[in-house]
Amino acid sequence: MSMTQPFSDVVRINQIGAGLSRRLEPDADTRKRIAQSLDLQRLEDFIVDLEIKPTPSTSEWTMRGRVVAHAVQTCGLTLEPLPVDVDRRFSIQMAEAAAEETDEIEITLDEEGADLIEDGKIDLGQYAVEQLVLSLDPFPRKPGAEFVQPEEPSEISPFAALKALKDREDPA
Repeated sequence: MSMTQPFSDVVRINQIGAGLSRRLEPDADTRKRIAQSLDLQRLEDFIVDLEIKPTPSTSEWTMRGRVVAHAVQTCGLTLEPLPVDVDRRFSIQMAEAAAEETDEIEITLDEEGADLIEDGKIDLGQYAVEQLVLSLDPFPRKPGAEFVQPEEPSEISPFAALKALKDREDPA
């Protein structure tokens, strides 16, 4: 994926309050950008319903949602279009990153598996695209498509190639 996100919908954590529900439905141009960034032929439908709620801890949230999409991948063997329907539920724990005044990067594993929220912002669009990616087959293959290993030549020696060339030039 490029440095710029194909889809962005940022919410600040102070906007969440007791909870936030949002439906994301990118327009046709945005779906086209997402499809290009994910190497899809098309992304015809893409709807993500999200709900973010604070946990009893003051600096943690839970994002739950559902991604529903209809995409067209490319079969890795036949290069033919391969339609894919996605309907996936997800849940993500999030924790606010502690503000540090130093330039050093310190990695702590206090929050088990929690995504860190930096600068008080959550990019819902980025999470939506991430959940779509996790729902797609990284090696799409049409049913029945099989890879057949080409037969190796009996002689692969460079001297065999030179001999064949010499035999062709010598009509003796």
